[in-house]
Amino acid sequence: SRAPLDTREEAAIAMAVPSSPSLLLVAALLLCATATLAAAQAVTTRKYQFDVQMTSVTRLCGTKSIATVNGQFPGPTLHAREGDHVEVNVVNNSPYNMSIHWHGVRQLLSGWYDGPSYVTQCPIQPGQSYVYRFQIVGQRGTLWWHAHISWLRATVHGPIVILPPAGVPYPFPAPEREVPLMFGEWWRNDTEAVIAQALQTGGGPNVSDAYTMNGLPGPLYACSAKDTFRLKVKPGKTYMLRLINAALNDELFFAVANHTLTVVDVDALYVKPFAVETLIIAPGQTSNVLLTAKPAYPGARYYMLARPYTNTQGTFDNTTVAGILEYEHDDPATAAGNGKSLPIYRPTLPQINDTSAVSNYTAKLRSLASAAYPASVPQAVDREFLFTVGLGTHPCAPGSPVNGSTCQGPNGTSRFAASINNVSFVLPTTALLQSHYTGMSKGVYASNFPFAPPRPFNYTGTPPNNTNVMTGTKALVLPFGTAVELVMQDTSILGAESHPLHLHGFNFFVVGQGFGNYDPAKDPAKFNLVDPVERNTVGVPAGGWVAIRFRADNPGPFAHIHTYIIHGS
Repeated sequence: SRAPLDTREEAAIAMAVPSSPSLLLVAALLLCATATLAAAQAVTTRKYQFDVQMTSVTRLCGTKSIATVNGQFPGPTLHAREGDHVEVNVVNNSPYNMSIHWHGVRQLLSGWYDGPSYVTQCPIQPGQSYVYRFQIVGQRGTLWWHAHISWLRATVHGPIVILPPAGVPYPFPAPEREVPLMFGEWWRNDTEAVIAQALQTGGGPNVSDAYTMNGLPGPLYACSAKDTFRLKVKPGKTYMLRLINAALNDELFFAVANHTLTVVDVDALYVKPFAVETLIIAPGQTSNVLLTAKPAYPGARYYMLARPYTNTQGTFDNTTVAGILEYEHDDPATAAGNGKSLPIYRPTLPQINDTSAVSNYTAKLRSLASAAYPASVPQAVDREFLFTVGLGTHPCAPGSPVNGSTCQGPNGTSRFAASINNVSFVLPTTALLQSHYTGMSKGVYASNFPFAPPRPFNYTGTPPNNTNVMTGTKALVLPFGTAVELVMQDTSILGAESHPLHLHGFNFFVVGQGFGNYDPAKDPAKFNLVDPVERNTVGVPAGGWVAIRFRADNPGPFAHIHTYIIHGS
């Protein structure tokens, strides 16, 4: 069960990697501390070249120019082993400012290379370049990379495949083959124009026209039968699907007709294996699943389907992306004619608003918590925080006409504004890490982010009359090493909905979750402090809450982002 690595990826050089001594957690958290840097050691370094460029791509009966890396959509896969250093030279030949985030990589003492524009770096301007350097520490599985500015990640993204160190086996039977499966969204219009319109009008952005599987929409969309991802399998063999949800906004159900999926890893961390017919994956999350082909089904074909889970009252893309699982013939001579006559079996996915299916699935996730891969859950915490997350409003500018071009939020009298604890985050024009590191943070950000809602209310009940939020570049400052418990509470201000949240620079343990308002007197008694799932991205249940614990042990500015980043938060 040794994990293989393409021999082309084994070429390496020795080098030392620079690191950075500051700790900030921004957008809802900001950690600040100093750390002693250990002497850098020569290690295996895997080098990659990323040329960001405009590429013409045809989907859904139309062709448009999109930003890509190396002309690929999705972009190239990064391969590394746990412990490797990675060096990526990004050259920006696009007309847009650009930065790349390595989603889920811990960035231990390498915060300068995390990637969020105006948080850890200023963006790479057109015609310029930047070299990212970081080490893979304590992670093995699947992560991904993507642009982290505006909506460019809709097309600028790709997988990160992390294998165990050489000679270290998987804690499950080794698969026949490993296949990245990346879900995304496709807009007929230019995505930068879509988000620009939303920011100008104050309304919600137009939803996507299709979902994609490895960049392909599949046969359920017009003009797309030829643009279908196909996975060929051998009878009786086991395959590992490295699932990545690169969609901007939507959680997705995924299933393969007549096949069981065994979940073995989420967010590059092992879990206790469990079998499901359907799984749920939130934007930014990854999951490795094992699929064992049936013993003898020559030419059989099965749909692999993904479609959204949502319970919002707003508009959304309710279409379905399809790929095809195809069984190879034992005798190639019999392949012609036989397979074409067989039907393509289709799985039954949960209803689009099936919250119980989502909660039942997430309840099965448990850390492996073995001697080799322990779950180091903080048993006691130093600080407790309650963050309310949701969508509120900004007043329209004085003199703006109702339903005017800049006033198209709720009821045409306001603008949408996402917030955490009633604060809608405003990106600065100077990178936060730079301002902190140089001692020039005054006027860039304020260290007074509220650790609880300024005015408590019935978060999942009748919405308050005043839905306006505050704005600012605010930070929450914590000492290095602080054990943190953070409860994130959904609000029904403009309707309850699920909010995926991603914590840069850290993994965290999901110790509890539930529906309704979090009760600090009763709910902690039900926390799982033994083997809770560990991950870097989690969905806050619609009309509910989720509690996470982590230790603030990584110097650097790390953003705490959710899907409404375009409207703040």
